[in-house]
Amino acid sequence: MNSSSLRRAAGLLLAGSLGLTAVACSGSQPSGGGGKVVLSINGQPPQTQAFERKVFDEDVAEFEAANPDIDIQPHEGFMDPKTFSAKLAGGQLEDVFYAYFTDPAQLIARRQAADITAHVKDIPHYSEIRQELREVFSADGKVYGVPTANYAMGLLYNRELFTRAGLNPDQPPGTWAEVREAARKIAALGDGTVGFAEYSKNNQGGWHFTAWNYSLGNRIARRDGDKWVADFDNDKGEQVLQHLKDMRWTDNSMGDKQLLVLEDVQQMMGSGRLGMYLAAPDNVPTIVNQFKGDYKTYGLAGIPEGGGTLIGGEGYMVNPKATPEKVKAAMRWLGWKYLNPDRFEKNLQRYQEQGQPVGLPVPPVADIWTGEIRAQQAALKQKYATMPVSNFQSYVDSTAEGLIEPPNAQQVYAVLDNAMQAVLTNRDADPTALLAEAEAKVNQVLAQVK
Repeated sequence: MNSSSLRRAAGLLLAGSLGLTAVACSGSQPSGGGGKVVLSINGQPPQTQAFERKVFDEDVAEFEAANPDIDIQPHEGFMDPKTFSAKLAGGQLEDVFYAYFTDPAQLIARRQAADITAHVKDIPHYSEIRQELREVFSADGKVYGVPTANYAMGLLYNRELFTRAGLNPDQPPGTWAEVREAARKIAALGDGTVGFAEYSKNNQGGWHFTAWNYSLGNRIARRDGDKWVADFDNDKGEQVLQHLKDMRWTDNSMGDKQLLVLEDVQQMMGSGRLGMYLAAPDNVPTIVNQFKGDYKTYGLAGIPEGGGTLIGGEGYMVNPKATPEKVKAAMRWLGWKYLNPDRFEKNLQRYQEQGQPVGLPVPPVADIWTGEIRAQQAALKQKYATMPVSNFQSYVDSTAEGLIEPPNAQQVYAVLDNAMQAVLTNRDADPTALLAEAEAKVNQVLAQVK
């Protein structure tokens, strides 16, 4: 899912990366005055995110002071798949651009990213990034980008509502049957309280349908020789839709308002009238900062069943038209800003001093790092924590194997939205028929994968 853009304000620094997000201009500028390399990058936080913008701009100034031969030109915004090709063809694409985990394979196949294989050695700790995440930005033994942040889906819940409903907040649901029962008890509290909420439009329903299937050990797509085919029209896929239908119509534990998206559900959680929903840890700061929640109210567990959890994330790639000088400058910037263990403590101190969230949990499948760097980061986050870390320990202990999103994910999710919407808005929806229809359409989408 384009979850990184949806969750940007939450601060991915605290979810497992080292920075917030980079910046931008046109990829057509060769160099600046005085022999400087002008490097345009995208991802500068908007001015409405005052703290994140301040941190980012301070980082640009510090980097330029340490690298006087590089002129960073930041712009707001991220990669938009709908306009990407036109920007590249028109010479308007940034030198260094943000990419979701769902994008690199297609960009590489279309030759829309530079081969940086010979240059990643200039990023000091590149080899200590998890191999499976490096592979997201690689193909045929060549490297075309670097991952900078990662997330894994879990079950976010309201500890206070659990207590009121007679549930133990220190023992969150571990199966979907337990989720259903907990949701029923929470909804029974009345006063508009909803036990469980789910997305169903703007591709977000399909995103979460994928997460549900992964939790049961099911898949959305699989390799069949040299092509991809849909793989969810089966008993487990039907189980997902039937379970949601039962919660919505039999239990009445999901509320009458449907066709929800992320912001709707975050607002519901912040209001104190939602029991549970699927989310990554960085939803918590958003709920607190934007929707007036309180950190101590929330808990996080691994996704139910444990058959696998959806992971996603982001990274950066380089304009295929970039000069060798720009590529080298890009490696210096990315290594310094996002992949630099020497800046861990300073970044966490900045967050703590400004009352920003520190201590969000990062299970191994949601961390980009391995070995000593991971251990170092975990220890520092514990040292500077500004939230009740114990509320999220279940997530760290029980998060399952991480599974990457399917190919052409956004188009796949758009199809799957329809099935999610149907079972949540139509009492008579037929999960079997919905799956058959969705699989036929998803196969058409997957046929386009190169």
